Amino acid sequence: MTKRDFLALEDWGSDQVEELLQLAARVKRGEISGGLERKVLAMVFLDPSLRTRASFEAAMFLHGGHAVVLEPGKGSWSLETEPGAVMDGDRVEHLVEAARVLGRYADGLGIRAFPRGNDWVVARRDAIVRDFARHSEKPVINLESARRHPCQALADAMTLREKLGETAGKRFVLTWAWHPKALPTAVPASAALAAARLGMEIVIARPEGYELDPEDTALIRRIAQQAGGEFVHIIDDPDEALVGADAVYVKSWGSVKLYGRPEEEAAQRSGLRDWRLTPSRLRSTRGSRGIVMHCLPVRRNVEIDDAVLDGPNSVVVDQAENRLHAQRALLLELLGSPS
Repeated sequence: MTKRDFLALEDWGSDQVEELLQLAARVKRGEISGGLERKVLAMVFLDPSLRTRASFEAAMFLHGGHAVVLEPGKGSWSLETEPGAVMDGDRVEHLVEAARVLGRYADGLGIRAFPRGNDWVVARRDAIVRDFARHSEKPVINLESARRHPCQALADAMTLREKLGETAGKRFVLTWAWHPKALPTAVPASAALAAARLGMEIVIARPEGYELDPEDTALIRRIAQQAGGEFVHIIDDPDEALVGADAVYVKSWGSVKLYGRPEEEAAQRSGLRDWRLTPSRLRSTRGSRGIVMHCLPVRRNVEIDDAVLDGPNSVVVDQAENRLHAQRALLLELLGSPS
């Protein structure tokens, strides 16, 4: 049987994503137990995690399975990820053997690898995650890479449905926020793709110079149109963007144009601290009731004000909870039995 990887939401068809979301709702309602008995998920974290690690470990336990967590260089051998590398340095194990061996021990693999290097053309290929998938005989799940965070996208779609009901035609605003570091574009691109799948009107608000990867923007537009939604426009004004929003997704990301040039990127973002979700801006949403989303962790009073995060519009904790339920459904689909 051909294995199925989960590397990007767009790799799965609309019907397949819909089935996952329906299964996640059933799981959350307590209608399904078991299904992963004697199954093992091996997770390789090349970068830090709280929600992803905890939710996947909990998901495996809740359905009778077991999770193995590896942090290369911290308790397991340091990992070489470059093809053709001459390994005469401090990296002990190559990705090829790691993927092949873990595929013999476990029923599925999860990989987290943030962007590396100084060239966006190279980083955007998501080579580490895709090389694990190429060399593993078992399904591979992307736990966040340079370009995509599909598990977060599933939870985002689930949350939008729970909070808004019928999503078709409702306005989803992805708004950039200032942050002291240049972060990957994986979450914002994946969140917009999830909203596009739901047939929503998509608005992206960002300062000039902080456009998403052009291919990702084109993909968001195409998927929105296929789902009966609309890519309304891209706005460079944080106040104008929020007018009439049903959902506001706040997230920082680094400049793709200045990727690998940290000093220039830092100088460009230095004057943009006003890009923050405040109570006054929130009042511009539809009936002042637009839901506020963020993948977490969030920099309080930097990305979003305390009054917003702790207020009635915020759904960030519900959103984080849905990581667990969406991933339970995903694991049942990939490794076990969802019946």
